[in-house]
Amino acid sequence: MTQPRKGRPARILVVDDDPGLLRLLTIRLRSEKYTVEPADSGEAALAAVSLFRPDLVITDLRMASMDGIALLKELQRRWPSLNVILLTAHGTIPDAVHATHSGAFAFLTKPIDKEQLLEQVRRALKTSGFSAAGDEWRAEFATRSPILEERLARAYITASTEVTVLLTGESGTGKELMARAIHRASHRSNGPLVTLDCGALADAESETEVLDAVLRASGGTLFLRNVDYLPLASQALVMRLLAAVKPGSPDARLIASSDRKLSDLLLDSELSQDLRERITGAHIEMPSVSKRREDIPLIVAQCLEQVAAESGPPKKSCSPEAMELLASARWPDNVRQIIGVVREAAAMSAAVIITAEQIQQALGLASQLPSFDEAREEFTRGYLSQLLQLTEGNVSRAARLARRNRTDFYKLLTRHGLEPETFKKK
Repeated sequence: MTQPRKGRPARILVVDDDPGLLRLLTIRLRSEKYTVEPADSGEAALAAVSLFRPDLVITDLRMASMDGIALLKELQRRWPSLNVILLTAHGTIPDAVHATHSGAFAFLTKPIDKEQLLEQVRRALKTSGFSAAGDEWRAEFATRSPILEERLARAYITASTEVTVLLTGESGTGKELMARAIHRASHRSNGPLVTLDCGALADAESETEVLDAVLRASGGTLFLRNVDYLPLASQALVMRLLAAVKPGSPDARLIASSDRKLSDLLLDSELSQDLRERITGAHIEMPSVSKRREDIPLIVAQCLEQVAAESGPPKKSCSPEAMELLASARWPDNVRQIIGVVREAAAMSAAVIITAEQIQQALGLASQLPSFDEAREEFTRGYLSQLLQLTEGNVSRAARLARRNRTDFYKLLTRHGLEPETFKKK
């Protein structure tokens, strides 16, 4: 009988296009108190993994459409630490042996001996992929999306290395959550995670702030949020301070993020060549909510659990109509916006059930208010416009008033689409 895995039985995904054998294996494993999910094809198995999150996969070798070898390779690509046991007839033993050399945990020949099956299952589960210990690092992500699961699998592999990670994606997609997850999954998890918000740096103060952040991150991880906003002078400083960082060193591991696409960053002449090379070791693009709509109910449930933990029971939930409205709404600010709307609706609801009307009202309030990033952009553009009006388009004078150097001031003007010539008096 299986041992509980952090309070639950081990989960096993069984894949076979023979209904009789699929049913037999399911019954045998369930009789041993395993939690079993049957799938009748390789395609169905891949769809089930993201939701079921098994500790082990047992699959037939010969199946129509996607066979066991193809399934094994795809599982290895998406979830490389998930063990796979292959089932094979005597005539395909050479293929199964080849598969074990390619990463399959073991193979069993048909007819399947019950004791041999259970012994291999026990052995395989000792080095399971979705083990309980492996769940904690990604606990902030509520997902059943194959796209995000693939990104998390890549992040988990990357976390075991010292390579620099660049996280890109739209605002609100969870880049900072992913940075925290990578830090927790790394061997530096006992060290500090220090965030330096490059978009909030003032040129006159940036050298002190950058130096302080790099020193505090020693032995842990330095997260450069909005790295493309890092002032030019600070870019050189960061490179000097990180010049001694080598794989395995006690200094800070570097993770950076940007709302811009990787291709745009690589072509950005406002980023020094040294910095561009330093931040592009490994790249993970965070998917927008529009690409993972199946996660919206999970995100909502996770948010309401957090609300209940903060304010106390009872835990609130959404009516079916409210959830339907949330699932179909546009979310330009992604997960951040969903959380804001759900929290607003929960605060408005005196009852345990949140209604569609309350969600609609919260959506209306959210649409009236810009996001934090949008508000900051609007303020910055307005501030720059005022400076140019005051100085009649004289960039040097405007930069001095803003206490920024001329190069960084020009970068800000370009970023916000402001032309100094338009402010000069005719």
